[in-house]
Amino acid sequence: MCKFSRGVTFLVFALAFSLPLSAQSPLSQILQPATPTSTSPATPTDPLGRDTPYGTVFGFLQAAQAGNYSIAAQYLQMSAARRQMEGEAVASDLKEVMDRAYSGTLGSKQPEGIPQEGEPLGRQRLGTMSSGDAETDLELVRVSDPAAGKIWLISSGTLAKLPELYDQVGARKVETRLPQWVVKHQLAGMPLWQWLALLLLIPVAAAAGWLLLVLLEVPLRWLILGRGQAELEHWRSVSGPAWLLLGTLIHRIGARYLGMPLLQRHYYFQCVEVAVIIGASWILWRLIRWFLQRVRSRALAHGHSGTGSLMLLGERIVKALVFLTALFFILGVLGFNLTTALAGLGIGGLAIGFGAQQTIANLFGGVSVLGDEVIRVGDVCKFGDRTGTVEDIGLRSTRVRTEERTLLAIPNGTVAAINVENLSRRDKILFKTVLGLHTDTSPDHLRYVLSEIQRVVSSHPKIETNTTRVRLVELTSSSINVELFCYVLTRDFNEFAAVREDLLLRIMNFVEDSGTTLASSSQTLILSRNLGLKKEKSDAPAKKAPDNASVRDSAELPQSESKSPAKKPFPGDNAGKDD
Repeated sequence: MCKFSRGVTFLVFALAFSLPLSAQSPLSQILQPATPTSTSPATPTDPLGRDTPYGTVFGFLQAAQAGNYSIAAQYLQMSAARRQMEGEAVASDLKEVMDRAYSGTLGSKQPEGIPQEGEPLGRQRLGTMSSGDAETDLELVRVSDPAAGKIWLISSGTLAKLPELYDQVGARKVETRLPQWVVKHQLAGMPLWQWLALLLLIPVAAAAGWLLLVLLEVPLRWLILGRGQAELEHWRSVSGPAWLLLGTLIHRIGARYLGMPLLQRHYYFQCVEVAVIIGASWILWRLIRWFLQRVRSRALAHGHSGTGSLMLLGERIVKALVFLTALFFILGVLGFNLTTALAGLGIGGLAIGFGAQQTIANLFGGVSVLGDEVIRVGDVCKFGDRTGTVEDIGLRSTRVRTEERTLLAIPNGTVAAINVENLSRRDKILFKTVLGLHTDTSPDHLRYVLSEIQRVVSSHPKIETNTTRVRLVELTSSSINVELFCYVLTRDFNEFAAVREDLLLRIMNFVEDSGTTLASSSQTLILSRNLGLKKEKSDAPAKKAPDNASVRDSAELPQSESKSPAKKPFPGDNAGKDD
C-alpha cells in the first residue's frame, strides 16, 4: 500500500508538469549560445520564431491555444488576401484537427530541417493527420520573407485537405456524449473532462503495474527459492523502480485514447519520457549496486581486500555516470540545447583538470594501489623512513598508524611513486648481527666461539639451517668481529624478537664460558697486573675446542694453526716479574 501511494504521488507530480510552459525558460536561456556582436549587417530574425520547423509548429499551437488566431494565421502558407479573409477560421480548424487527429513530431530545431528521403530541400514532412477515411501529411515548406528572411510555413497542400479532415473529426467527437460543464470549462488550454480522465488513469495504471509485478514475482520466487532470502530481497529492491516504469507506460497507453490537444500532449509526452528515463536509470542503478556488491563480497571472501575496495570505488564512479547520463537525457527531452553545455563542460573539465592535477593524481594513485594490492588494510609497511600499520586506503590518501601511535596520511600519488616495503608479506625474518670479541681472544678461543654459535643456531627449531652463516669477518684494533646471518622462520615480529633474545643470551653465556669477553668501545689504560682474560677459565676451551680438521673444513683455516688455546700466554702473564 505504501508503494502504491508513492507511485500515485509521482504520477500526479509528473502530470503537474504537463501545464503549458514558456518556450524559453531561464535555464534554456543560459544553455543557449550567446549571440555574438558584429558590425556587419544582421541577418533578419523572425519575431514569430518561424526560423525552424519546430518553431513554426510550436508557435502556431501556442497562438491558437491563446485564442489569437490572427497571429496563428501567420504560420500558414496562403496569400495575403486569403489570410485577411479566412485566415483565422482556417487556423481554428487546423488547431482542432491537429489536436484530435495528428500523430507525429513537432519538427526539427535546425534551421535547415532534417533531410528526408524523397523530399526536396526546403520541405519537411512531420507526421500524419488521420480521421476516418480522410488522411493527409502535415507538411512544412521554407519560403523567403522580405522582413523575416527564410521562414517555415504549414504548406498550402496540407491546408487544401483540411475541410474533409475537419468534418471527420467533428463527427467523431466524444464531447457530444459528456456533460457540457466538463466540456466547456478548460484548465491550461485542455477541457476539464480530459484532466479528470488523466487523474482517474493514475490509480488504474498504478494498480495494473502492481498486478503485473505480482504475477511476475510468482515464477521468480519459485526459481530463486533455493538461493535464499537475499536473492528475493534484491528482486524486491528492483521492483520499486520497475513498478514506476510499468505504471508510466500503462498510463501512456490509456492517455492516447483521450484525444488531448497537441500542445498539452507534447508536454505530457515529455513528462512520460522523463518518468521512463528515471525508472530505467533507477533500475540500472540498483542492478549495478547489486552486481558490484556481489563481486566485492566474493573478493573479500577470498582475501582480496584490494579488489573489494576497488569495487567500492568502481560502484561510486558508475553510479555517478548513470546519474549524469540520465540528467543529460532529461534535459534533452525537455528541449534544452546541450551542445553549448557539453562544450562548456569539456572546457570546464579541462580547466579543473589543470587546476586539480594533484587531486587527480591521488585518485588514480588510489586506483593503482587498490588494483595492484601491494598493500592492504592491516599490513605493516615502511614508507620511506616511516613505519606503521595501514588503517585505510581512501580515494585521496592512505592512512597509516605509526609506531608512535600517530596517524600519518600519505597522498596516494606519493604512495604510487615511492618504494613501499610491506613487512607483513615476509615469509621469514632476517636476523643479522656482528659480535665484537676482545682483541686478546686467541684463535682457539675464537674457533670455540664460532663452533658454539653454529651449534646453537643449527639446533634451534625456528632457524633456517641451510642459509645460516657464522664467520669471522673483520680484525680491527678494538675488536674481533664475528658475523651471524640467519633467517627466523616466522612472520610475527614479536615471535622473532623472542627468538633473537634467546640466541643472544645463549651467545653471551658460552662467550663468557670460553674465557673471553665481548669487546668494549672504551679504551682501558693498564696500570696493574691484568690478564685480560680470566685465568681460571683459560684452559677450558682447550678441552672443548673441536679438532683442527673439522674447523679447517668449515672455516678454511691453515693446518699450521695451534690446537691448544693455552700454549700462548695472554698479555699480562709476566706483568710484575721485573718488580
